[in-house]
Amino acid sequence: MRITLSQIRRFTLVLLFIFISGYTGYSLGTKQYFSKVSKNSSKNATAIVNKEAPLNKTNIDFSLFWNVWDKLESNYLYRKDLDSKKMVYGAISGMVASLGDPYTVFLPPTENNATKEDLRGDFEGVGIQIGYNKDQKITVVAPLSQSPAEKARIKSGDVIVKIIDEKNNVNKDAIGLSLPEAVSLIRGKKGTKVTLVIQRESEKETRTFILSRETIVVKSAEVTFQNKNNKKVAILKLSRFGDRTEAEWKDAVDAIIKEEQKNKSFSGIIFDLRNNPGGYLQGAVYIGSEFLQSGVVVQQDRGSDGKEQYNINRQGRLLKEPLVVLINGGSASASEIVSGFLKENKRATVVGEKSFGKGTIQEAEDVGNGAGLHITIARWLLPSGKSIDKEGIMPDIEVKINPDEKDQTKDLQLDKALEILTK
Repeated sequence: MRITLSQIRRFTLVLLFIFISGYTGYSLGTKQYFSKVSKNSSKNATAIVNKEAPLNKTNIDFSLFWNVWDKLESNYLYRKDLDSKKMVYGAISGMVASLGDPYTVFLPPTENNATKEDLRGDFEGVGIQIGYNKDQKITVVAPLSQSPAEKARIKSGDVIVKIIDEKNNVNKDAIGLSLPEAVSLIRGKKGTKVTLVIQRESEKETRTFILSRETIVVKSAEVTFQNKNNKKVAILKLSRFGDRTEAEWKDAVDAIIKEEQKNKSFSGIIFDLRNNPGGYLQGAVYIGSEFLQSGVVVQQDRGSDGKEQYNINRQGRLLKEPLVVLINGGSASASEIVSGFLKENKRATVVGEKSFGKGTIQEAEDVGNGAGLHITIARWLLPSGKSIDKEGIMPDIEVKINPDEKDQTKDLQLDKALEILTK
């Protein structure tokens, strides 16, 4: 859930921690200090490198941290089970969690790799993008197209209550888990199973879904064409703003232009951003630049460091075609930037349901040994200066989808978009 900058090379939705312990956290000193390991210490305990206080942080006393560490190694009943690496990662994670920002997180190597897989577009799992809802509960932002989660009819907005993986002895309540921890538990090798206990809005009882993991390869941009009332409409679906998006987007736009040139009945484009959890901020600027010749796509507010504007940065090829944008509760982050930009410039009619409401930017970097750190560095603002964090984008024309609709072939939002372009 999880938008990121040009530097920011890792995301959404849908996910994130920072550095704090003796060895890694502030390894700015040149001396190395090794702790004494008692004869009763865990066989897994390792010598701790660099217990020196960080430079320029002379008022910070880390003695309590090391006092607790040493007492655990000396007195804990199950000392043989102590894992120094997990203890360090846990300390770092706890420090970052103390900020109270669910999107600022330290990513141990496994979770860091998972976020990179998301933006590459291929991974092994059940095919859901997750984020936090307004109550800070882990929530399904979007099921991916043709994934095990979508086939099982898991919905955007479903709250994950528990994650169970019997083969790996996992039975965890989702409350209190970070996004990366939840992603790590849900993902796994192709062919293995994971059970998700879901709480659906307006339902008293939970639902249980047993899902088989598969290799998920998601093409980020695709276009299809549909005829209605003797008119042809392009349906341009964008599922994320990732590593492959620009090349796949170019192919889709090529197909639209080709169809428009040969077909006089061509009447416009439906730009489907539903269930798009976001991705790179620069990707949003690139996509937004397709539809207008000039202007501000998005603003970045870094608080006391000031604001920065991201303007249209290339010559777009879809500047005049009638345009309808589809959004829903699964549209988050970069997809909200683009839909809000098009709405405020009156370039498109926005149809559907209120978007997710993620209005912060995370900077991502690798911090050593395969681990990563995502830090919230700014809010993003619409061209008007409005923040949509926790508010979302409201459509021009609201069309709600009934989650209990038995006829899954119906798509009232798409039907409304077609009506607008072909009336």
